[in-house]
Amino acid sequence: MKTPKEKKVRKVAFNLLAPEAGRVALAGDFNDWDPMRHPMKKDKKGVWKVSLTLSPGMYQYKFFVDGAWYNDPSCSDCVMNPFGTLNSLKKVE
Repeated sequence: MKTPKEKKVRKVAFNLLAPEAGRVALAGDFNDWDPMRHPMKKDKKGVWKVSLTLSPGMYQYKFFVDGAWYNDPSCSDCVMNPFGTLNSLKKVE
């Protein structure tokens, strides 16, 4: 008898090039859209980074840059949100 394939969590990296930014955070449906829960760290090249451990699925997210919401410019998949703007979409397999 076959057993269902076990879903494994994956480490997922999120990056944003914003050398001029003073503070960047990641928010999405994985953290109740709380921009305080996943602050990002800037490297020497101005790329802000954070990695999360996520289960397989589809996740909506945005970056919170110096108090304003931004989509991920490197993400081509977006969905409409209830506010009439777009959220970036990340697929974790």
